Amino acid sequence: MSTTIMNPSGPLIVHPLMPHQLTDEVTKLDDVFTLCHLGVARLDAEHWRLRIDGLVDTPLTLSLSDLQDFEWVEVESIHQCQGSPLDPNTPTRRISNVRWSGVRLSEVLSRAGPGRGGRYVWSYGADCGTLGGIQCDSYLKDLPIDRALDDVLIATGMNGSPLTPEHGYPARLFVPGFYGTNSVKWLTRVVVAADRPDGLFTTRFYTDPVIGDDGEETGERKPVWGIAPESVIVSPAPDQIVGIGDEVLVWGRAWADAGVSRVEVSGDGGAHWSNADLEAGAGRRWQRFSVNWRPPGPGRFTLSSRAYNAAGECQPPTGKRNAIYGVQVLAS
Repeated sequence: MSTTIMNPSGPLIVHPLMPHQLTDEVTKLDDVFTLCHLGVARLDAEHWRLRIDGLVDTPLTLSLSDLQDFEWVEVESIHQCQGSPLDPNTPTRRISNVRWSGVRLSEVLSRAGPGRGGRYVWSYGADCGTLGGIQCDSYLKDLPIDRALDDVLIATGMNGSPLTPEHGYPARLFVPGFYGTNSVKWLTRVVVAADRPDGLFTTRFYTDPVIGDDGEETGERKPVWGIAPESVIVSPAPDQIVGIGDEVLVWGRAWADAGVSRVEVSGDGGAHWSNADLEAGAGRRWQRFSVNWRPPGPGRFTLSSRAYNAAGECQPPTGKRNAIYGVQVLAS
């Protein structure tokens, strides 16, 4: 089960399951990670309102009951934390696969009538506070408008239950395939705009450096949006004992924003790789992979996996938030 750390005056962290615990196809609600850097906003659902404005023909103010006028949908998708914005390249492997319910953001924006010139959609959360010694009056993120008009939800439920306060009650944004930082909790306002916002979480935190053709940083930053290809081995578990010469089923989970096209598995710490059987992709849910492996003799072996997306991008060995994960087993 997940463990919870709560500072009443600050962040809430619910640690995720370890990779070998990711056995459920849909992650139980109690096991879904939570990371609230600015604390948990406690909102009254009866008085909650969502403002839609900016470059729209008809600004809207919606209550929870107003959302019932739109078609209700359910989306099963991976939900992954990008990691600490103070240490963005350290893998955290905070990953879940959740059934989200709510209404399409595109339907709500269609009723407001996005005007010409709208290229981005800004979303505001009710949480505020201090991160890295910097004061933030409101959590603000943005999306390209074509992505916002795709499968993004104004979500009010997870796995058939209402959102909890820790997950954004009464309503939050959910962006399938994008890192969780973009799925703004405690949603209060959506703005259609011509440009990206100049905010703490759009220009400094949750951004990556732009690398030039010379391999050096250019000084510019780019948003952390789509989830990079990643995989973990679920079984065998770390330090599990396997029989010498026995055929061992190695299986795990793989995921990426646009889906995973291939997974390779290594039984010798990455010296040699072989293709694994891969479950077909379905939307943006995670995909199961498996391969049979036989230890060549006694000793410790490191099992690793690496995923590729459709563009050919692969998990790197080290140095990135989606770096390769290895599991040591003992053959005896």
